[in-house]
Amino acid sequence: MSAIPFWSVSTKDLVQKLQSSSDGLTTEEANQRILHYGSNTLKPKKRTGAIGLFLSQFKSPIIIILIFAASLSLFLADTTDSIIIFVIIIASGLLTFWQERGATNAISKLLALVRITATVIRNGSQEKISAEQVVPGDITILSAGSSVPADCIILESKDLFVNESTLTGETYPAEKIAGTVPLETPLAKRSNSLFMGTSIVSGHTKALVVTTGKDTEFGRISEHLRLRVPETEFERGVRQFGYLLMQVTLILVVAIFAINVYLARPVLEAFLFALALAVGLTPQLLPAIISVNLSHGAKLMAEHKVIVKRLSSIENFGSMNIFCVDKTGTLTEGVVRIKSCLDVEGKENDKVLLYSYIDAFFETGFTNPIDEAIRSHTKIDLTEYKKLDEIPYDFIRKRLTILVTEGGENLMITKGALQNILSICSNVETKTGISPMSDMENDIFCTFTDLSKKGYRVLGVSYKKIAESNITKEKENEMIFLGFLVFFDPPKSGIENTIKQLKDLGIELKIVTGDNKIVAESLSKQVGILQPRILTGKEIYQMSDEALYGTVNKIDVFADVEPNQKERIVTAFKKCGNVVGCMGDGINDASALHAADVGISVDSAADVAKEASDIVLLEKNLSVLVQGVKEGRKTFANTLKYVFMATSANFGNMFSMAGASIFLSFLPLLPKQILFTNLLTDIPEMSIANDSVDEELVYKPRRWNIKFIRRFMLSFGLLSSIFDFLTFGLLLVIGSSIEQFRTGWFTESVISASLIVLVIRSRRPFFKSKPGKLLFISTIVIVATVILVPLTPIGNAFGFAPLSPTLVAMIGLVVVSYMISAEIIKRMFYRRVRM
Repeated sequence: MSAIPFWSVSTKDLVQKLQSSSDGLTTEEANQRILHYGSNTLKPKKRTGAIGLFLSQFKSPIIIILIFAASLSLFLADTTDSIIIFVIIIASGLLTFWQERGATNAISKLLALVRITATVIRNGSQEKISAEQVVPGDITILSAGSSVPADCIILESKDLFVNESTLTGETYPAEKIAGTVPLETPLAKRSNSLFMGTSIVSGHTKALVVTTGKDTEFGRISEHLRLRVPETEFERGVRQFGYLLMQVTLILVVAIFAINVYLARPVLEAFLFALALAVGLTPQLLPAIISVNLSHGAKLMAEHKVIVKRLSSIENFGSMNIFCVDKTGTLTEGVVRIKSCLDVEGKENDKVLLYSYIDAFFETGFTNPIDEAIRSHTKIDLTEYKKLDEIPYDFIRKRLTILVTEGGENLMITKGALQNILSICSNVETKTGISPMSDMENDIFCTFTDLSKKGYRVLGVSYKKIAESNITKEKENEMIFLGFLVFFDPPKSGIENTIKQLKDLGIELKIVTGDNKIVAESLSKQVGILQPRILTGKEIYQMSDEALYGTVNKIDVFADVEPNQKERIVTAFKKCGNVVGCMGDGINDASALHAADVGISVDSAADVAKEASDIVLLEKNLSVLVQGVKEGRKTFANTLKYVFMATSANFGNMFSMAGASIFLSFLPLLPKQILFTNLLTDIPEMSIANDSVDEELVYKPRRWNIKFIRRFMLSFGLLSSIFDFLTFGLLLVIGSSIEQFRTGWFTESVISASLIVLVIRSRRPFFKSKPGKLLFISTIVIVATVILVPLTPIGNAFGFAPLSPTLVAMIGLVVVSYMISAEIIKRMFYRRVRM
């Protein structure tokens, strides 16, 4: 349907063209259309299935060249060696494939727990379906908080305003109405259309879906620009680390190949040797290790009811040091209750309750806790009242208006934020009658202040009688102030302790709320922030960005803020060098969630908030978040462990081998032996996702630091090379044969690379930090395998020779010395450098 300029076509013709009706599509019709049009998603189809994933393990250019060279060797040289190389390459690929497949399946299951839904009319009734299942011809029902699931034409609407900033860049919501507009109308002016990627700010609508997926305006822009999610700091660090090793690898490989050719060694053998070194130096396991670590962390976080939508956000989650939250439902119970309904003199008043109940009862906008509290507080028979019209609540007016008729009189009732209600009132109702607002304004504010100091949330209620049977926003004037609605929402049990736990984790809690300064201050003190430093939305409005940057870190509570100011606050924290988390569940939180380093929402949130978030909590509870942060930091710590391993023993061994090949009259290891060494050292490293993590690595935010890693690589890589050359010297001094030299070097190389993992995995002395069970067992198995392989026919096939017990003991002494030296260097290193 992408060719239809639907905004210029009448709704009647579109309904007929799409073969739809007021009863919507049938399930059978919808299923046929999804087969024809495809899923309503912008995500490109990826190669799926086990075979595709397995083949992707061999897409590295170095691996492809190595396979080509081994194939050439198969026809020109040693058949056995070539077959062994192929077997090792396939075994390595299978190892990575097994890990990645498990990670992919686990994440798919977790993401299925968080679905973005759409309300459509199917089989004559409203149904909630996955947004991906929406098809052209569906009739969708949208209200404030809904994400627009596809490009639609409006059939019916009421006070409909849509946030189209993702497409048009316009800050203010666009008003939408049914009708047609000329063919040449630009996108920002198509007032009869709704577009995928936008969201409903206020009002409600019934709309006909015309185009879905990549045929939508948003889909075409995404396809044209190849839009991608911004790279996180962690992803950027991984990429820079990969580039660093690739540069070193390229220089070494070219140099070693050229030197070996210069020394008149067989060209093919020298080429295979250089490529095998490249495999050993290249961090080929890094993508798999990261994928496995992050998916494992996501599974553990899910056990604590924290669902990760974007895996790379786990690093930001663990690095977070500023956490912005609203108070309602996060710091408080979230179940708002009516405390009292008061007249202007502060006395209980049944008329205030009645008018508030009428306003809440007939409201048809988005579900909100205030109206739920009013409806559940009492039951009043409204059979004599008939609704005529409604002006839904929005975050600009901050009020809701309902027009009803009763006994031949039309009554307009408005309730909302007190300041916003008073701004439309010219009179006030007292016991003695109607008086000018100016006579009672000071008393009203005194009552409001007294209630707010006690921590209550206070709304205003107003009314007027009119002759008209429909209303617009312009009618909200010259109203009569009736009284106060007083609500209470007590702090959650144990929230003070939870905030303390976050502080112990190095996370500062910042309250960002639309409530007034007095209420915000009262709640802050109740939850343990005894002397809160407060900044109001009005003050923020008057500040320049630079002034806000200089102030924001000193503030504990941001009160009476507008939705767009939440985004500005989050951005200011980021500009000051913080890693910022933001939690929100409403349509007014979406922009702040987008701006944050890690956006956090809840499963019960508005669709637009869930879409904007990186992490979704299945339970709106900060204690859940505390556990999630700990798991996120453990995941980050284990990922860095692999990086440290790749930059110490593995890198040092390969560097030493390259250097030794220059001075020896023979290759220190054959290509097949290098690949076998690389395969064996990979096995313990693959178990790192399940490794235990020291407490000190959890109770502090940590960030990727490529300079730190470069220093670590130079320090520990050099140490590894020193002991490698010591092994070379030992083997040459005792007069080992070429086969024994290679066997001795292979034994020392693999054992040292495996055991050094136990040293560098922790900042503590290795004997004071217990490794994970799987890591420990796999390390012992590899050490035993290395000692036994030269005694078997497999060892013979690889060109190894048995070693004497004395030589094995001497190699063991070198390995022990290496571990002790590494422990000493580690202690000195961490004293000098912090990460």
